[in-house]
Amino acid sequence: MNDNDIVKALKAGSAEQLTEYFDSFIDLKLPEKDEIKNMGKNQAGIALKTFFNDNSIKGFDLTSQREMSGTMYIAGKLKNNGKGLNITVMAKKNADSYTIISIRIN
Repeated sequence: MNDNDIVKALKAGSAEQLTEYFDSFIDLKLPEKDEIKNMGKNQAGIALKTFFNDNSIKGFDLTSQREMSGTMYIAGKLKNNGKGLNITVMAKKNADSYTIISIRIN
C-alpha cells in the first residue's frame, strides 16, 4: 500500500477502503465531537463509515501532500452536497507501506 492508495480511497468516498489502511489504533476527530485517541481499528472504521454515510461523502479534492521523517500528511476537502469538509490524514511508514494513524475532519 502506498500513499496514493489512501488518496484513491478518499477520492472514491469510500470509508470501507480507507479503513483497510488504518493502523491497529488511530486518533479520530469528527466535527462537533471530541477527539478520540487510540481508538481501535474496528470501532474507528464503524465511526468513519457512519460519518461518511450521514454526510453523503462522495469524493475528495487533494490540497496538500507531503512527507516528513517517515510520516505522510494528506490534506484536502471531502466532497458532499454542501460546502465540503476539511480532512487531514496522517500516515506512518512501515517498511514499504503506510498505515493511517490519525484522521481529523472539520
